[in-house]
Amino acid sequence: MTKPRILVARAVFPETLARLSQHFEVESNQADATWTRQELAQRLQGKAGAFTTGTERIDAEVLAACPDLKICANMAVGYNNFDIPAMTARKVLGTNTPDVLTETTADFGFALLMATARRITESEHYLRAGQWTKWSYDMFAGAEVHGSTLGILGMGRIGQGIAKRGAHGFGMNVIYHNRSRLSPELEAECKARYVSKDELLKTADHLVLVLPYSVESHHTIGAQELARMKPTATLVNVARGGIVDDAALAQALRDKRIAAAGLDVFEGEPKVHPDLLTVPNVVLTPHIASATVPTRKAMANLAADNLVGFLVNGKPLTPLNPEVLTK
Repeated sequence: MTKPRILVARAVFPETLARLSQHFEVESNQADATWTRQELAQRLQGKAGAFTTGTERIDAEVLAACPDLKICANMAVGYNNFDIPAMTARKVLGTNTPDVLTETTADFGFALLMATARRITESEHYLRAGQWTKWSYDMFAGAEVHGSTLGILGMGRIGQGIAKRGAHGFGMNVIYHNRSRLSPELEAECKARYVSKDELLKTADHLVLVLPYSVESHHTIGAQELARMKPTATLVNVARGGIVDDAALAQALRDKRIAAAGLDVFEGEPKVHPDLLTVPNVVLTPHIASATVPTRKAMANLAADNLVGFLVNGKPLTPLNPEVLTK
């Protein structure tokens, strides 16, 4: 029996490829070449499935060129690279990797908050440049973390994980805003209080963004929102690029309208807005919130499970548009 053909669009763990090869005829990209949209569409032709990451845009144009495609399995919890309505119209299933990266990403979100509040990047650059010649009372004096107010915008699994770390580990007062309020039980677990977005912006000492990207959430934090924040506040984004207006943020940091920011995601990444590279009071990391070996392997395994589950067994684990399964 002929095996289904799939494309693995980015480099991945060799053991993941070996496992996929047991079930599929695999075209891989272990050289991790950057393909144009046209090259991606060309390589997807004749493929029943695709193992994708957040960098491969799957939309109506690509789908029209790939009539054999049945599933795109994202090795990510986010899926703003998928045009889900277009995929559904073409009866192409999308899947993602929720849950397996929750705790690791929450760890990193809190680490980025700490680094931002305590000015770790600024002070390291200062030391490496040979500028540290004496102690002074206000040298890199940052913001308090313990006992401060932690604001979370987007209270899904990762947001809840960050809330628990702040409340239970650092005695922080946790407030949050979300499209829908959590159950009383979950609020109690997180020691979190629901507030309006405006109160969140005005009250938080440290604001962490953990909401999914969509057209509606584009530039959720822009110049107006930054102006509502405390001048002593910090902003951390471990969600998706585009949720923050990076140009407005760079200006706010330069003008000290907020104290500092920590960013793991950017508009148009891997490009970073050049103004963010010229302000000292920002911690910048290259989208590594889920980057531990065990977590990345778990993500790869779940993406592979979805491909095998759907194309071999007809039962994907984490479908994004399950209506495709009944059409």
